[in-house]
Amino acid sequence: MWVSTADRMFADAVTRRWGSTRVVGASELLTIPMPLPLAGQLISGQTDIMPTRSIHTQFGQLSVIETDGAVTRLTWNLPDDGPSTPLLEEALAQLQAYDEGRLEQFDLPLHVNGTPFQQAVCDAMYAIPFGYTRTYGEIAKDLGHPAQAVGQACGANPIAVIIPCHRVMGAKGLTGFSAPGGVETKVALLRHERAGGYLI
Repeated sequence: MWVSTADRMFADAVTRRWGSTRVVGASELLTIPMPLPLAGQLISGQTDIMPTRSIHTQFGQLSVIETDGAVTRLTWNLPDDGPSTPLLEEALAQLQAYDEGRLEQFDLPLHVNGTPFQQAVCDAMYAIPFGYTRTYGEIAKDLGHPAQAVGQACGANPIAVIIPCHRVMGAKGLTGFSAPGGVETKVALLRHERAGGYLI
């Protein structure tokens, strides 16, 4: 079974908090205007009930997890778990609209569990518009950190697609992508958004 770096980090965090790795890991959804406020610390008062719902798209089966009223994960190929919620239903509706080319900007409450640097990188990625790309170096210059550290934070993005790490490129073009299909999935997302015309 494929497990992303972000999923492993998420499982480790759950193990530290609850002593087990009973985890379902995905995320996205609901409505909040840009710029997206990303939380600065771990959610307090969490429970171990993390409802999960999935939807089939041209990019594979996308799985979303909600925690305490926010989308905290989006990954691939997880089973549905727990009761559905209005937020999860909205998330799936927005994912479907994105998949069908009817949505360019997700409008959802998101919560990134991570360091301030991880959250700053996620903020920078979230700000990249549909149809555009940036490089690790450009984001690194904005944040005052090495490009390698930015690349690692992009790879650990817990809310793929919604926080569009696929829009971040290396200085010489395509780099890896932490999802089933790897770079091919990244190219499919960029083509869908008509970004990086040299890829089409």
